[in-house]
Amino acid sequence: MKLIFKLLAVAAVVAGLTACHGGQDSALVQEPTFDEIVASRRSVRSYDGTRKISQEQVREVLASAQEAPSWINYEPTKYYVAMSAEKIAAVKDAVGRNKDRLDGVSALIVTSFEKGKSGFANGEQRDPIGDIWGGHDCGLSTAFLILKARAMGFDTLIMGGRDADALRKIFSIPENEIVMAVIALGYRKEDPQRPRRRPFDEVVKFF
Repeated sequence: MKLIFKLLAVAAVVAGLTACHGGQDSALVQEPTFDEIVASRRSVRSYDGTRKISQEQVREVLASAQEAPSWINYEPTKYYVAMSAEKIAAVKDAVGRNKDRLDGVSALIVTSFEKGKSGFANGEQRDPIGDIWGGHDCGLSTAFLILKARAMGFDTLIMGGRDADALRKIFSIPENEIVMAVIALGYRKEDPQRPRRRPFDEVVKFF
């Protein structure tokens, strides 16, 4: 019995040393809270080109985006990811004045959604706003995307000013999909300031 207690004591000491010197695997390293992720997320318009995000990491971000809820779980949102220099350059030409803000990005992600899914059931429109529900669900996926990216230490910029027809050609996006936004993904070069928000009581009403 004494031997068992001695072994447990040694194991505890080793575990303590590991926690003190284990780097990123250390129990002392804490993941950011949801509130910290939300507070640090910004629309970033200046990227550090010396730091790159891998395709595997982009896949992890998009896997979380896919967990977003959607109408009858139809998952109408699609993603088209430009990571090669050629494709990134082509997408840059389709985002107007935002082009000059994208140097150093690791990826440009185009979102779209399939028409006739959200807001419909068995091919029949079930709500007066119809495909607007598809835009709603695409927005939910985008919210998951940018928050997961920030949780991983990445930064984003959602761009609504884009040439949808050009993007459709670049990625061969079918006509049954509505092209929504272009999302930049990379590492911030500097910390942007927090924009002002409307007074809380102007946007929230309790009854």
